[in-house]
Amino acid sequence: MARYIGNRNRIARRFGVNIFGRSRNPLVHKANPPGQHGARRRKKSDYGMQLDEKQKLKAIYGMLSEKQLIGYYKKALGMKGTTATLFAQLLECRLDNIVYRLKLAPTIFAAHQLVAHGHVLVDGKKVDIRSFQVRPGMVVSLKEKSRQSKVINDSLDSPTRSVPEYLSLERDKYSGKIVAMPSPEQMPWPIELNLPEICDFLAHTT
Repeated sequence: MARYIGNRNRIARRFGVNIFGRSRNPLVHKANPPGQHGARRRKKSDYGMQLDEKQKLKAIYGMLSEKQLIGYYKKALGMKGTTATLFAQLLECRLDNIVYRLKLAPTIFAAHQLVAHGHVLVDGKKVDIRSFQVRPGMVVSLKEKSRQSKVINDSLDSPTRSVPEYLSLERDKYSGKIVAMPSPEQMPWPIELNLPEICDFLAHTT
């Protein structure tokens, strides 16, 4: 699966928020957006604003590719229910994201590595596919050997993030599960998103 290798700090500065939850936040040192004149920006068109919303969504879930995002949107279109909600749920219930939301990893990129390197179990079986869809009732946990990691334990004990209400965490077992499918309002995005705008944009560009 393709992995984003670009400058993550630049993305965070572009949106003006520590979007990836990294401890070394570039915004602490540089208040202005990237560019020669930082804060000097032209007014964006409707297209530009919709494009920005889409880019925010891709960033929140670990810099998803355009192909991945379109794939999730098309899948949501074929399901019964509200497309925007279903689209968000497909993204939110990715295995790498659930690992991050359960605080088993300090950042979404650390969660990518844990999954890809085989440290994560789903219902007791190793799953190394980051995009694996976690369903309510499935137990996501870490291998016994992986539980000794200081990075993982520091993340679990960190007071800066809390586990969303749609998840339950068993700290002593390094495991958790989805209690119920989350609504967009329950998803702890670090930045405000306009889901209908994103869906409208994708509908007209795919």
